[in-house]
Amino acid sequence: MNHSHATITSTKAKQFVWIAKETTLELTTTSHQTAPPSDRFAPLQPIRQWLDTIEIHDTETARAFCQLIPARCPFERTIKLFDRTLFSIPPLCKLNPFYEQVVGLRFRALCYLADECGEDVSRYC
Repeated sequence: MNHSHATITSTKAKQFVWIAKETTLELTTTSHQTAPPSDRFAPLQPIRQWLDTIEIHDTETARAFCQLIPARCPFERTIKLFDRTLFSIPPLCKLNPFYEQVVGLRFRALCYLADECGEDVSRYC
């Protein structure tokens, strides 16, 4: 350990020595999330896998997905009265068990339209 020493002299010729300990903090990050066990009951997993495996090969299908799946949560609202916020409804889409898969499907459709078809996808945002 390191010690700091300071000498202070007074007018009466007495010395005071101040010694302070330095302490170090070790910050470590650990992930508390573990991989789900393989024997865990997951009845929605087949639907999630099916949604993840959908491939976009058609322009009309890609456009339909982009129009049907909203870019942001449609349930999020801020209720105001005379420019005063009364309350806010948070985005509830993340409560949907298929949220990640549906957003991924929309993203794949947008990428197909932009990369393969060369369309301007800003109208879908």
